[in-house]
Amino acid sequence: MEKHYLTPEGKAQLEEKLNYYKSVKRQEVVKRIGLAREFGDLSENSEYDAAKDEQAQIESEITEMENILLHAEVIDVKNINSNVVSVGTAVKLYDEDFDEEVVYRISGSSESDPKKGIISNVSPVGKALIGHKKGETVAVKTPGGISNFKIIDISI
Repeated sequence: MEKHYLTPEGKAQLEEKLNYYKSVKRQEVVKRIGLAREFGDLSENSEYDAAKDEQAQIESEITEMENILLHAEVIDVKNINSNVVSVGTAVKLYDEDFDEEVVYRISGSSESDPKKGIISNVSPVGKALIGHKKGETVAVKTPGGISNFKIIDISI
């Protein structure tokens, strides 16, 4: 099974979201299904169909969150080596193609947020950077072609 890397905060947020889905969202959709049944013929009842679809989506998300938590490896920042890019490190890079510096934090896929500079360890850039050291230049195969990044600094 694939490991899911989580920060302690990310794990707590995911547990809170899972609890909310199980205790609140499930009950809300069950109520909507009950109300929709009262409208009569289920074969032509769009409210019932929509509520059942939402129920399936919620159950799928619950299963996914439970799976992530079951296979979670919580990142302990005390055990991170800041000499090498790894999950839990922040990496300052020089993007040679765009002649600019960028900073990414490497996280597990369930916590990634590229708009905030948090990239997954399984993303093309994250995967390519893992294991490299300060001063190295890494060629990354991206959907737009090959990009070159020089590692300026690694921090926790």
